[in-house]
Amino acid sequence: MPRLARLDAPGILHHVMGRGIERKGIFFNDTDRTDFIDRLAALCEEGAMDVYAWVLMPNHFHLLCKTCNRPLSSSMRKILTGYVVNFNRRHRRYGHLFQNRYKSIVCQEDRYLKELVRYIHLNLLRAGLVKDILELNQSPWSGHSALMGKVKRKWQNSKYVLSFFGQNRYRRRNYRRYVQKGVALGRRPELVGGGLVRSLGGWSEVLALRARGEKQRFDQRILGDSEFVQDVVSGLDDLVKKNLRLSGQRIDIAALAQQVCKKHNISLGELRSGSRRWDVAKARGSISWIAVKELGYSGADVARYLGVTNSCVTRFVASGQKPDVDDLIKKL
Repeated sequence: MPRLARLDAPGILHHVMGRGIERKGIFFNDTDRTDFIDRLAALCEEGAMDVYAWVLMPNHFHLLCKTCNRPLSSSMRKILTGYVVNFNRRHRRYGHLFQNRYKSIVCQEDRYLKELVRYIHLNLLRAGLVKDILELNQSPWSGHSALMGKVKRKWQNSKYVLSFFGQNRYRRRNYRRYVQKGVALGRRPELVGGGLVRSLGGWSEVLALRARGEKQRFDQRILGDSEFVQDVVSGLDDLVKKNLRLSGQRIDIAALAQQVCKKHNISLGELRSGSRRWDVAKARGSISWIAVKELGYSGADVARYLGVTNSCVTRFVASGQKPDVDDLIKKL
């Protein structure tokens, strides 16, 4: 089944994770880590997102952020594409660096923000990359040191996070104690995904819910209670709601291609033939833009269907020429 499209809208809290291909390293030295952080900082300074927590591990990263004036997909593409180009140049390598596409989970802020900040920052300690909390306080490779006031990072929204920990005078102390209490909790698999089991805190809660005959709405891309899931999905625009049903169904590329071909009066065979005729190229552009930007398909998925190169799809999407989406979707 095709991958589900991402959920995104301004003001939504995301837990973003990216892992190296075959679990190999993505940060070899401090130059690599600094490059990644600088790219993240630039996006925050541009107003693309607010960052609340982050950590750089040898072969993966975690990021807790809220989208602002730019879609998450656009921001992550800008960070990762530029980072990979520089990484490959520095280390004289070629090809992919990250395993598939990054993972993003929409999170219920009032219920999970504090938990996720703690979980993300304790990654360094759990992995043995720092020996204790004191060393974690000083580490430049997570957002914890900025929250503790040990490293200055103006781009990181520390003030907002600390506002969850009481009055100004005691916020940092309360935050430190909260993080220390989290050490004993160990790994928290329920915080790295969405769906019913994670949102309820385990199978025992799911079974208890079923025994009471209660129904709970859930989505694998959302960490939150039933009401929050409903709010997220109902808050999306008509196109996204149609393609992000909780049943997991979405519009197939082939169905989209049929409607686009009908609009441009061309055949499916011509669409995939390699023809450079203007109407054919325009149809490919419309399919690429809608499939990638609205339906969540990867450029490679679209390129395989159309019989063109990945770079061709990338050019179509980057052109900024948005097709008449609503008109096409109504006919599907």
